[in-house]
Amino acid sequence: MRNAFNKTILDLTKKNDRIVLLTADMGYGQLETFAQMFPGRFYNVGVAEQNMTGIASGLAMEGNIVITYSIGNFPTLRTLEQIRNDVCYHNLNVKIVIIGGGLSYGVLGVSHHSTEDLAIMRALPNMVVVSPCDCYEAKAAAEAMIEYEGPVYYRCGYKGEKDIHQKPVDYKIGRSIKIRDGCDATIIFAGSIGYNVLLACDLLLKRGIKSSLISMHTLKPIDAGAISKAAEKTRTIITVEEHNILGGLGGAVAEVLAEICTERIKFKRIGIPDVYATEIGSRDWLLTKYCMSPLGIAETVTKVLES
Repeated sequence: MRNAFNKTILDLTKKNDRIVLLTADMGYGQLETFAQMFPGRFYNVGVAEQNMTGIASGLAMEGNIVITYSIGNFPTLRTLEQIRNDVCYHNLNVKIVIIGGGLSYGVLGVSHHSTEDLAIMRALPNMVVVSPCDCYEAKAAAEAMIEYEGPVYYRCGYKGEKDIHQKPVDYKIGRSIKIRDGCDATIIFAGSIGYNVLLACDLLLKRGIKSSLISMHTLKPIDAGAISKAAEKTRTIITVEEHNILGGLGGAVAEVLAEICTERIKFKRIGIPDVYATEIGSRDWLLTKYCMSPLGIAETVTKVLES
């Protein structure tokens, strides 16, 4: 996904002279082409993410579309005050991009895990929050992000993620994408965990369980209409996210359901429990530990339906 995003931004910058890219000592092997092609629109500020956000805000005030780019929590949690007071308060055209959302940097430990970012960014006024699931959505989301006037948080995967879609998608901020239709349950996911969810749906089908599958690539503004229709059709909603179960996708969907549902439905959040993932291991190992492997997801959905 990272490569798809970087290539898309490079192509867009060729056509739009307002785009400026800032990074905080990142991008070796990834951003050199951009820096060489657009030396006047690329700034490596060093290990100074808070300064990066302040510089981005000033550049945006001059009419530019500014991207801040780094990994994990560094352009978000480390710079939260600057994002809140400079970017969001002034509703500036700054796009905050992280590479490696969730547990992508598993072996580097908690400092590199992005497991609270969706909740925190979603709480900021004026901020749009997107989390594409594969290369097709990554490209489309990058294009939509640049076109949108105002702050955007873009949570990208890392590398090696498998595609869910087989062709370009009709992508609009705030409108989810239905991938499969089913009558027994609706599984809503965000981000690159989606491929595990897709495989889980295959396992469920072998058990006779037909699941609707929705990519909720925009967490804010969220597609309340799609959630409402899903609740009415299947009466069972499960959310899956590579994030703390508090405040992210599961919380956003629960908020919608609490306001629109007049009848009882089954609802379950699958994600990282309210803990730090202190064990060291690969992303796949950590996902298995927190029941987000395909089998783990399928087992949880089955138990919800049987309860």
